Amino acid sequence: MLVSNANVIRQSESWLRGALGLDAGHEPFPWQIDLLHRFLRGDVVQALDIPTGLGKTAAMAIWLVARALGAAVPRRLVYVVDRRAVVDQATEVAEKLREWVQSDRMVADALRLGGRALPISTLRGQYVDNREWLDDPSVPAIVVGTVDMIGSRLLFEGYRCSQKMRPYHAALLGADALIVLDEAHLVPAFEALIRAATVGEVFKPQPSQRQVIPTSHVMSLSATGRVAEGTLCLSEADQKHQVVRRRLDAKKSIHITEPVDAGALADVVANKAWELTGGGRRTARVIVFVDSRKTAQAVHAAIEKVANGGDATGKIAIEIELFVGGRRVAERERAARRLAELGLIAGSGKPERPVFVIATSAGEVGVDLDADHAVLDLVEWERMVQRLGRVNRRGEGEAVVWIVPPALDDRTKDALAKEKKIRTERGADDGDDSDETGEEDGTTEDKPPKKLKEDERARVDQWRRKEATMLAVRSLPDADGVYDASPRALTDLKKEKAALIEEGSTPAPLHPELTRAVVEAWSMTSLEEHTGRPNVWPWLRGWVEEEAQTAVVWRTWLPRIADAKEFFEAAPVETAETLEMESTAVLDWLSKRVKQVAKGDEEAHRASSEGDGLGDAKIVSMRPFLTADDVVMFVLDKNCHAWTLAELQALDKKERDNLLRGISGETIVVDSRLGGLDESGLLDPKSVGSTDVSARPSARLPF
Repeated sequence: MLVSNANVIRQSESWLRGALGLDAGHEPFPWQIDLLHRFLRGDVVQALDIPTGLGKTAAMAIWLVARALGAAVPRRLVYVVDRRAVVDQATEVAEKLREWVQSDRMVADALRLGGRALPISTLRGQYVDNREWLDDPSVPAIVVGTVDMIGSRLLFEGYRCSQKMRPYHAALLGADALIVLDEAHLVPAFEALIRAATVGEVFKPQPSQRQVIPTSHVMSLSATGRVAEGTLCLSEADQKHQVVRRRLDAKKSIHITEPVDAGALADVVANKAWELTGGGRRTARVIVFVDSRKTAQAVHAAIEKVANGGDATGKIAIEIELFVGGRRVAERERAARRLAELGLIAGSGKPERPVFVIATSAGEVGVDLDADHAVLDLVEWERMVQRLGRVNRRGEGEAVVWIVPPALDDRTKDALAKEKKIRTERGADDGDDSDETGEEDGTTEDKPPKKLKEDERARVDQWRRKEATMLAVRSLPDADGVYDASPRALTDLKKEKAALIEEGSTPAPLHPELTRAVVEAWSMTSLEEHTGRPNVWPWLRGWVEEEAQTAVVWRTWLPRIADAKEFFEAAPVETAETLEMESTAVLDWLSKRVKQVAKGDEEAHRASSEGDGLGDAKIVSMRPFLTADDVVMFVLDKNCHAWTLAELQALDKKERDNLLRGISGETIVVDSRLGGLDESGLLDPKSVGSTDVSARPSARLPF
């Protein structure tokens, strides 16, 4: 037990301060020291239940220090963030740890790096998709990845991973890895999967080999998670720590507007955000969270209109940023720099003029945003907690937060009335609206419907969750209708109103059991076809009604149809190139772009062939304009199906439906001359520009 050695204790505290980048006179939080001591003792820590803003990503530094001190912790740290994150703080932490190790020869020698830098492979930046963690499995390494990237590799699938490399990825994740799952409450199905894969007796090596093959472990991080056995929470020492206490008591005052119709939501939210800056007269950082990209764009436009003199006050200088998903890594990098410039990243300084950031769920996790004030629409409880954690994060001010709840719309009102009628007819109030008669449609001419339709049930359930969330907000300590949303108040409410919090939270989806037979079927990666190899998606996300996603990639050079499979094996699609969007939105975008390009607009063709200056390099090409017979898209399914411009243009409704099914859950690679990428890096059918990330000198992609 290393922790009993006084020299080790002194060394551990010194190295931990260095790894965390703390200046002289600043000490780690007590929970961080406690976690390090547990690692040194060889204790298994299954979860960290720490409020937002108290440095949960320090778990990465703590693991590295423990490893350097010879603790029995896995040699690879795999940090998993939810796929909605636009930019992840974990990447920044990994890069700083690499710099720290390089600056301290003693640490580097203790890690036995053999003169090389600490291997890291992350979602973005210069280490994106570099596969350093695969070069030498004997040395420590850090991998930052999404649920889909890490989970698929663990299950021998490996999204955007060559078939030959899949067993290697699965082996290095399934053995000797500490899998840290950030914001675990958002992905319960994935947490169940990795716990089954790492703890389940059926997946462990044979008893005679267990001393040879180190096991992997899972540690969940969550500010809203369930406290379970093996969970580390704040201690009394943390409660007495000056910085911890200040952040726990950070002043966040919630005000609530009257319910607002969907059509007026963007204007009301924009007006509240504008008021928080005193009509543009006060320098303040205001973050706005709304639930849809369309609403975010409308809020962005409304604030810009007012700032440009739309309310007859004259033009006012502001800074405004749209912070949404559906961008490539290149544009995520630019967004990260922009947020730091605007002072929205914790510790990045104060701006000189009013700042507005309009975000969707992309800003709720994986990024250390810190605003002065906030305006929020109403979503489920666990998401409200994440949003509140992005304002006055360090407890150094007094934040004002406006919540704009929705008014009851007609379709939801009808669904609620229908549910009430069903319950009344049955004489039941237990919420069970199952079809007791067993009839196909549940209706007769004389009787009311026996059950709600699927979309009606979804509307009722969502409305009930929002009602519970609003009731939870109103259960916080208040003074004259202003509610205390400090992390301490939220933590206390979680304990006191557990049932209400559960009612307002998104329910965990059902998910399939992980069995050895299914894993063995996945592991037969040399087989092109295997009847027992199902899609891994339900194991990663559960059975959820989530719209299928399609990844879009722009490439300057596409292969001949006969060479497609070998080509994409040699030059595989990398995370840095991909833009993920709902498949229906991608198909709509594709149809409009094909229609525009097929018109033969010479100016549009020239602009799309040259690029519009997105990113750090303009692609100037002398290639001819696209013609009807040119292959403009490959669907990277098992057959690498190719599509010409003429084929896409001639699609009828049935063929469009077939194409939608074909691209759902897949990656499509399109000719960069097709365009369709706007200046902010979002899909835009009106834009003629695009860039090929792989052609940029800064991309550093393997091929």
